[in-house]
Amino acid sequence: MWTVLANFILHFRASILIILLISTVIMGYFASKAQMRYDQSSAIPQNNPKNIEHLAFKKKFGEDGSMIVVGFTTDNFFTPSFFEKFTSWQQRIKNLEGIENTLNIATAINVKKQVTDTSEKLITEPIFNNKESFDSSKLTFLNLPFYKDLLYHDNNYLTAIYLSGEALRSFRRIELTKEIKLITDSFAKEQGIEAHYSGLPFIRSLLSESIKYEMKLILVASLLLTSFILLLFFRSFTAVISSILIVLAGVLWAIGILYLLDYKISILTALVAPLVVVIGIPNCIYFLNKYHTQFALLGNKHDALIGMIERMGIVTLFTNLTAAIGFGVFYFTQSQILKEFGLVAGVSILVVFFISLFAIPSLFSYLKEPKTKHTKYLENKFLIATLLKFEHFVVVHPKFTTAFWMIVLGISCIGITRLKSRSFIVDDLPKKNIVYGDLKYFEKHFHGVMPLEIMIDTKKKNGATTLPTIQKIDQFTTALREYPQLSKPLSIVEAIKFARQAYYDGDSTSYAVPNGFDVAFLLPYLRMKTDTSKTQFNKLVSSFVDSTKRFARISVGIEDLGSKQLPILLQNVQEKANEIFDSTRYSVTFTGTSIVFLEGSKFITDSLRDSLLLALIMITLCMIFLFRSWRIVLISILTNMIPLVITAGVMGFSGIPLKPSTVLVFSIALGIAIDVTIRFLVNYKQDLVKFNYNIDETVKGTIQETGISIIYTSLILAAGFIVFLVSEFDGTKALGYLTALTLILAMITNLSILPALLVRFDKHKGKQK
Repeated sequence: MWTVLANFILHFRASILIILLISTVIMGYFASKAQMRYDQSSAIPQNNPKNIEHLAFKKKFGEDGSMIVVGFTTDNFFTPSFFEKFTSWQQRIKNLEGIENTLNIATAINVKKQVTDTSEKLITEPIFNNKESFDSSKLTFLNLPFYKDLLYHDNNYLTAIYLSGEALRSFRRIELTKEIKLITDSFAKEQGIEAHYSGLPFIRSLLSESIKYEMKLILVASLLLTSFILLLFFRSFTAVISSILIVLAGVLWAIGILYLLDYKISILTALVAPLVVVIGIPNCIYFLNKYHTQFALLGNKHDALIGMIERMGIVTLFTNLTAAIGFGVFYFTQSQILKEFGLVAGVSILVVFFISLFAIPSLFSYLKEPKTKHTKYLENKFLIATLLKFEHFVVVHPKFTTAFWMIVLGISCIGITRLKSRSFIVDDLPKKNIVYGDLKYFEKHFHGVMPLEIMIDTKKKNGATTLPTIQKIDQFTTALREYPQLSKPLSIVEAIKFARQAYYDGDSTSYAVPNGFDVAFLLPYLRMKTDTSKTQFNKLVSSFVDSTKRFARISVGIEDLGSKQLPILLQNVQEKANEIFDSTRYSVTFTGTSIVFLEGSKFITDSLRDSLLLALIMITLCMIFLFRSWRIVLISILTNMIPLVITAGVMGFSGIPLKPSTVLVFSIALGIAIDVTIRFLVNYKQDLVKFNYNIDETVKGTIQETGISIIYTSLILAAGFIVFLVSEFDGTKALGYLTALTLILAMITNLSILPALLVRFDKHKGKQK
């Protein structure tokens, strides 16, 4: 089969190169149309209970992650000159396209009682609407407990900026973030203060821009580094340029496939392009190494290219297939973001294999024969001496080699027991990053801005505005204030307290839940229609109850506690809610982006664990089909599990937590590391006849024949992942150095424990016909 294919490729080489060029140009056009993802990637499936609860909440109350917060620290806030500049700044922000509303001290309202001859009602009016009475306005504002710890705390002042739903889901969010920051930085510089930014839209916008930048940075860095290593190995600009052109074609195909599948570039799919480079370059090395080996043996370019395809076609097919499986299994999870990454990565790896298979022989058939300097790397004295040492240990001391790795495995298992699962919303950002620093600013002064929503179902119409319900919500929000990780809770209760203070002529001591005496006056205000023609007070009330007034909402900002502490806090809060709200009359649901994140992080980690098992099963089936020997399959699987166990042990000893970005390492590394095993075992199987089924001699010959290319490809693969260290995201960095570590370990195990196990357990076969 492979001989027929080899002759076909060389006979139609011109047509093949033209077809590859035209199809790559077309895919490059599609790649140019690929867009970044600006909405939140779906980490959990649609039918997940937490997702259903969150969607139900948003249907009743709208988006919960639409707020950007800006904070200042100043002693001069209530000086007329600063306040005038601040008012002008917030007005400029409010006038930006895509801004739905702002909440800050300059736009703060007061609720007042209006008495006429025929009626008595509550009205709202701006507090700071008269420059001439600024001092009295200031006193009025500071006399309103509603705003304390919400818009100010000591000398720290907060402005909430709400984005429209359309802006949140489009590129306009990126533009808005830049415009807000530009205007705010100018104001802050003029006033000599430091501006702090946070909120999910701001964090996601910066992450999107960083992903876009890092995709290009990592791609260029990986191309430069692999090009340099290729040049060192082959000493041929032709080999380097050809390899780079092939992987660049693979990159265009990968991004084009992403566009054709109607996917967008996310933090995961952005990694596909550099992964294609990292995995595509070894294809070129495998083919070129065998081409040079065959040319040195046969002395004829055409025969060498035929021999290259015959001997390396099946090997490279299965090495790419197992790598594709390592990524492709993510498609079978229920996480949309993993599905997209798995499908695009898996298909792209197979595409770059076929590009390599058809392009390399076609292209090199037109090029000059390799010179002596181009094949000199095959006689690298240092590597040959190193491989001879491996030979000695695995053939002469197989028991010692096996015992050594078993001891290392035992130590690694101790490290595994120390592994902990933990992740944060801004988990992948380094501590020195300004986004991380600003988030900590808001956590310190306002106890967090990550949205936590508590929805209370009273199970009857208008139940949310009855006095007993209001009193229970007040009792619950008072309990919430006892948790330092939570910001000031906002609910209908705060609006009612505001109204009661107005009813008693602004007396701050009257900021409390209505009693039996004044409830008759206040409750009618809660049952007013909530159309937009009503007052700001009515809008305030309606934002915390649904249109039927059956459901009440409590909005709380929460610190980024992480997947370890957040469940503990939620459990404590849930227990407190159960004490206050009778389950027969009320149903309390905890939702919001923080809850969805927690569920998503756990779901992805579990999905990655399951996908690793699925990858192992599928790769085992491939190995059975390829070698048809359960002993060989068990030896190969054991060889590749050792690096994974050691890496997990290193993570445990180093305190690196299990989270989506680190669990991802194991499936990727397994799919790539098994390539080296297949390369070794196929060569071993082919050489058995050559060495008359003498296992010791076959192992020695296989190490010498494949060892150099295994070292070269492993070093390039490791270097390709080390490039990920240029990333700003800790998760991407962890993916890089942990995968590189695993691949280096896989190289060593495949040159030591794999042949040692063959020497010990494959001898029973004896001489075969």
